[in-house]
Amino acid sequence: MGEKTAMILVFGAGGTVGSAVLGELNARGRPARAACHRPERTSQALARGQDAVTVDLDRPETIRPALDGVDTVFLLGAMGPHQSAQETAAVTAAIGAGVRRIVKLSVWRADEGLTPIARLHRPVEELLESAGVAWTFLRPNFFMQNFSRQLAPAIRSGGAFGQPVARAPISFVDARDVARAAARTLVEEGHEARTYRLTGPAALTYEDAAEVLSRVLRRPVRYLSLSDVEARAAMTGAGMSDFHADALIEVSQAYRDGGADAVTTDVEVLTGSPPTAFDRFVAEHREVFAPV
Repeated sequence: MGEKTAMILVFGAGGTVGSAVLGELNARGRPARAACHRPERTSQALARGQDAVTVDLDRPETIRPALDGVDTVFLLGAMGPHQSAQETAAVTAAIGAGVRRIVKLSVWRADEGLTPIARLHRPVEELLESAGVAWTFLRPNFFMQNFSRQLAPAIRSGGAFGQPVARAPISFVDARDVARAAARTLVEEGHEARTYRLTGPAALTYEDAAEVLSRVLRRPVRYLSLSDVEARAAMTGAGMSDFHADALIEVSQAYRDGGADAVTTDVEVLTGSPPTAFDRFVAEHREVFAPV
């Protein structure tokens, strides 16, 4: 597969996946521009010597200047009630600017519309499929970073984490592997009209995850199975919006008894190396789980 050197615009560059994609592109010496939502993130990127712009997807006039000289776009929108419209605005502007290819970060089983999050992504996928631009869809499963970010405070302070009832395993994937896979699709030819399902190397229940955390951290960590009502109350009590809490509960319901347990080889196919195992992920993030 031939590699190209034209400018790549990375939306969501201030977030977990977007920043990792930028890091991968920078490591390869590829021209990349960070599109940040928050001006302070733009200023930080510029201070590091990166090409960076502030883009507000609710204000289309801020999108077009970011696309100057851009050949390829990594499309990553913030999950929220307006995500479909925001990403549509980005796609429309990109096509109008002559962008050749768009790699969209989507979500697990987006084409089936099983969850509110899938239903935010699918209209944008459908737009890309019919827009006449080369496209690639990346559909990752649940991120391992959910443990190191959202669940780590409870693990640190109480040696336990609560999640809605989940009986079936999930093939959690490291967001860094998603970024590595994304970088390959952005710099190589041959990924047009392709959809990749990105998973870790194994499917784990939350009980399995608690066992791994206990073994690697060398202290007991328990999984607390919460009812949907309990889980929603915990989410909103921690400051999560009603929209996000309701969406995450519905995701949990959709995959409670299966459907997120498939393990694919797509990360290895794209990157040439196996995806990160959960025990390695925990070991590499040991400090964020350390007791307070």
